[in-house]
This record gives sequence, structure tokens and C-alpha cells, in this order.
Amino acid sequence: MRRALVQAERAANANEVPVGAVVVLDNEIIGTGRNQPLGTHDPTAHAEVVALRDAAQNLQNYRLSGTTLYVTLEPCLMCAGAIIQARVERVVFGAFDEKAGAVGSTANLLQSPIANHQCRVTSGVLRDECSAVLEQFFTELRSMDQEESPTCS
Repeated sequence: MRRALVQAERAANANEVPVGAVVVLDNEIIGTGRNQPLGTHDPTAHAEVVALRDAAQNLQNYRLSGTTLYVTLEPCLMCAGAIIQARVERVVFGAFDEKAGAVGSTANLLQSPIANHQCRVTSGVLRDECSAVLEQFFTELRSMDQEESPTCS
């Protein structure tokens, strides 16, 4: 999870929402990703999808059986769908996403009987650190917005 946090920091440094992810197979990182939809103009460039793509390229296989995905924020519906399609064995996430999380907060797609694959899920790993990165980013963003907004006299 600490390696995923490094990716989240890299996203923040690029003014992207600070979410990071890594894919691990046999205790080796085979894929990394960070949020980058703004910089790439790609709505699918969430940290999880970027990490899954990287891992698939490294393995030369879109099926990532036996892997664990570590991500700093609970995956959304899109990412959960990609995780299912990749056949990831286990997902470990840090912070919960009460508005859009699809791995326990608003839904649990990864363990749903309607999905053609289920994953083991571990939640809340380094939750405080993962949440702090997001909170700091949004606090700074709101602060910048207030500084740039016109004032009435």
C-alpha cells in the first residue's frame, strides 16, 4: 500500500486527484498507476485501470489471475468492472469512497453473485494515510479556488 501511496503523491503533484495503485504477483510489483484523466484527457485513466493496463502489458495477458491490486481509494463502478474483467484475485484498498465506492460503500460489485468473477477484498489498509492525502489535496484545491474568486467590496 505504501507503493500505491507514492503513486497517489505523484498524481497530486500533477494536479490530479491523488489516487494510486499497484498490481502485485508473487510479491513483485508488475503494474503501477495513478489517476491521470485530466492530463491524458481520458475518463478511464483512473489509477486502477492504469495499473491493470501496465500489469497486463508486462504479463502480455489481459487476465491477471493470482494478482493483488492495492489502491489508496475504494474503486468506483468502472474500476470494479475492469478488476472483474482482469480476474484479479484480491483487492486491498485504503480509504472508503462513501459517494462512489463500489466495493462496499455504495455497492459491492467485486463480491456480487451477478458478476462472472468475485474477488477477495481487504479494506481500510493504511486508511488514515490514504484519507489524509485526499483531504490535503481537496483542502488545498478549495483554498486556491477561494483565493481566485472575486471579492465584493
